[in-house]
Amino acid sequence: MPPNSARKAPGNMSADNLHARLCEHLQRVYPHEDVPGLAAQLLEVMSLKHGQPGDPHCNHWDERDAVVITYGDTFIGGEAHPLATLREFLASELGGIATVVHILPFFPYSSDDGFAVIDYSSVNEALGDWDDIGAIAGDFKVMADVVINHMSSRGQWFENYKQDLDPGRGYFIEAPVDADLSAVVRPRTSSLLAPVETIRGTRHIWCTFSHDQVDMNFANPQVLVEFARILRHYLDQGIRWFRLDAVAFLWKEIGTSCIHLPQTHEIVKLLRLLVETAAPGAVIVSETNVPNRENLTYFGNGNEAHVIYNFSLPPLIIHTLISGDCRHLKTWQMTMPPAMDGTAYLNFIASHDGIGVRPAEGLLSSEQLEDLIATMQRFGGQVTYRHLDGATQKPYEINIALIDALAGTVASGPDEFRFERFICAHTIMLALEGIPAFYIHSLLATPNDYERVENTGRLRSINRHQWDIGELREQLDNTASIHARAFDEIRRRLAIRQQQRAFHPNATQYTLHFGKEIFGFWRQSARREQSIFALHNVTNSTQTIALGELNLINTETWVELIDDRNVDDLHGELVLPPYGCAWLTNYHARRGTT
Repeated sequence: MPPNSARKAPGNMSADNLHARLCEHLQRVYPHEDVPGLAAQLLEVMSLKHGQPGDPHCNHWDERDAVVITYGDTFIGGEAHPLATLREFLASELGGIATVVHILPFFPYSSDDGFAVIDYSSVNEALGDWDDIGAIAGDFKVMADVVINHMSSRGQWFENYKQDLDPGRGYFIEAPVDADLSAVVRPRTSSLLAPVETIRGTRHIWCTFSHDQVDMNFANPQVLVEFARILRHYLDQGIRWFRLDAVAFLWKEIGTSCIHLPQTHEIVKLLRLLVETAAPGAVIVSETNVPNRENLTYFGNGNEAHVIYNFSLPPLIIHTLISGDCRHLKTWQMTMPPAMDGTAYLNFIASHDGIGVRPAEGLLSSEQLEDLIATMQRFGGQVTYRHLDGATQKPYEINIALIDALAGTVASGPDEFRFERFICAHTIMLALEGIPAFYIHSLLATPNDYERVENTGRLRSINRHQWDIGELREQLDNTASIHARAFDEIRRRLAIRQQQRAFHPNATQYTLHFGKEIFGFWRQSARREQSIFALHNVTNSTQTIALGELNLINTETWVELIDDRNVDDLHGELVLPPYGCAWLTNYHARRGTT
């Protein structure tokens, strides 16, 4: 060994090598900046002297993982902080069943139910404190939002910007009022530029979402440094999953669409490198509510987001179940590339936001989208619009609770199969390639909250109910209530899923073809010891499948998992009642059997 050389810890990347990798990313984003100095600054704020980024092909999840999405104050009325009440509910009702909890923005905020963050470093006092977050992180993996595209107009950085002070000077995007911004993709109908009075006079500030949500200027590298500091703080609080909110809009260049720009993808790569080096096993999740092909780009080459939301799934599943026709869902599934090891889809069918319409573009026809929207309105839903060129508006999302979205069909309206349709939707999601994610109000079959919409004046509030914890306990103790029935049955099926290696998020998946009435696919575990045929009747009439079409191996014992019964006649028929489901597996390969 040469004199004075340092011996590196086994498996660790030297600070020099890590610095060099950061410089490669930074050079593509900030070619005119002091890139080596900026890389050193990032290493300092992330407290990284050395480390080893995770294996890009290592899966940080398996079939036992499931995500619960919730606000910090979904449950109120107890004596403890809402976050403490949330922890107690999660631990008592979902411990051992859910493994990841996505707590929607729990920071001080000024609007948009948390997504206009005033202070990224503290917990909203109305919810609790960092000790409450840490307590939840002791029981579950916690996913936190990194609201990276914008912050509240009441934040200190923006106040400093208006006074031309640091930190804040240069942190926000100014644009000439007469700039041609017609190419910019917008998710809202408000004007893109907001006039703001500053010490330097009136300035027009870029606001992609609302005038209370001022966009960050990532062309200023110090903004990137600030968010690296925020990530380090979250890591220190025990957070390991990071949802990059609205990240697709991060980089702006006048004259472009200002969405999915190359610099945005490069910054996602850079943040992943920092986070997974600081905490092996940490996970970056991209939130990009856009058409399917655009969404897929955030996997990169296995070097951007570990996990991407399957945004096309909610509108396609709802269309399938209210039309009784799975052809478009099946076509979409056949075009989806398998997620390579180290990446995964996050499957969800409801969230705190509405049902995105853009992710269905190109998958459903204009007429089908119109039918979907009209039916959701018939079931009590509302529609949010986005701005196109000039005065043109186009549907952006449908605001409705999932239990009400599945109240009936396009042809006949509400019917008696709402519960069966609702369970079928979740059963499909549970079986698909990817990690299942449950919005808390779908787990609880919470209906449309019209009173909350009236109180807040925001359409999204229809699916953001706050449960009095005592009232909820009464509902869940009443086995006849739809809330108890839904919660118990989804938990039961989730527990079944957790035991099946063929339901690993990255297990092989092939589409089966049984016409438009049966949505079916085949899953196989990595070692090929278990197969599962997942079959789902998407209609309101009984359907029959000839088991001979599945070519089940007759030297093995087959069981139907959902009803826990043997399938003895492999040449017989499988009868599925309206919205009935079946998971057929070769029994001896199930987890826990020998």
